[in-house]
Amino acid sequence: MSTARPKIAISACLLGERVRFNAGHKESHLCSRVLASHFDFVPLCPEMAIGLGAPRQPIRLVGDPARPRAVGTRDATLDVGVPLSAYGERMAGELDDIDGFIFMQKSPSCGLERVKVYQANGHPAEGGGRGRFAAAFCARRPELPVEEDGRLHDPVLRENFVTRVFVHADWRRLLGEGLSRQALLDFHARHKYLLMASHPQQYRALGRLLGEIGRHAPEELGPRYFAQLMAALRQCASRGSHGNVLQHLCGYLRPALEPDERAELQHLIEQYRLGMLPLVVPLTLLKHHFRRHPHPYVARQVYLQPHPEELGLRNAI
Repeated sequence: MSTARPKIAISACLLGERVRFNAGHKESHLCSRVLASHFDFVPLCPEMAIGLGAPRQPIRLVGDPARPRAVGTRDATLDVGVPLSAYGERMAGELDDIDGFIFMQKSPSCGLERVKVYQANGHPAEGGGRGRFAAAFCARRPELPVEEDGRLHDPVLRENFVTRVFVHADWRRLLGEGLSRQALLDFHARHKYLLMASHPQQYRALGRLLGEIGRHAPEELGPRYFAQLMAALRQCASRGSHGNVLQHLCGYLRPALEPDERAELQHLIEQYRLGMLPLVVPLTLLKHHFRRHPHPYVARQVYLQPHPEELGLRNAI
């Protein structure tokens, strides 16, 4: 894994910028103090960007949850849905060097899901909708890892998001070096077990897709492959699928380990499957054995270290 810091766009209020309607902020210490040590943040506030200022009249979503209007809560003649969507589309095109986006939850501009969309009867629609800026941005960049700040406090969702950010950064570096058939095959090989842990079925499907690589130009096949890969990685790995990958990796060590060492590994993997241990425990022992008995194919696997160890993301899953 490269040591270069990926760049992530983020709702500016989450970094403590006083850009909310009441001139306040919603600083997330997880973002501003923990993740900021490993990522370069690009703060954005779409409402400020379209000229609303702070403090300002709050806005809310109304109408069709699939494409709501964004209007003032006190003066409904303030209708900023179109400017917010236009800004989202523009920034999706301009921010071509980011590897993820952290959005402010519940925001009528930035919320990703379950944002209240009010109906004519004054009640919000069941299920809610998506903020106008976020909807437009994500429609243009479906492959980009995105998440809301509140959901990042879930250890599984946090680890999944950060993993996808680093995979996205890895892909951008590959494109910068030049996409070739061999480079695409190597990329897939390095991410094999990461993909197997998240989505075993899609792992097989992408293998079949790359089986046709000789019949397609890499410039045509590459984007198709990457879109399907990122969609698959959105599925969080379970204890069962992680355990399956750990067992696959154990297979490379079988000839080198003594019976008691193999038994210890199997015991820790089973305890992990049963929820008695975090993933870091069997994984640490596995990496210890691979340091003693190196294997060139396993050494390339992103799964073993998909993000900086200092983040401790696998200590809680």
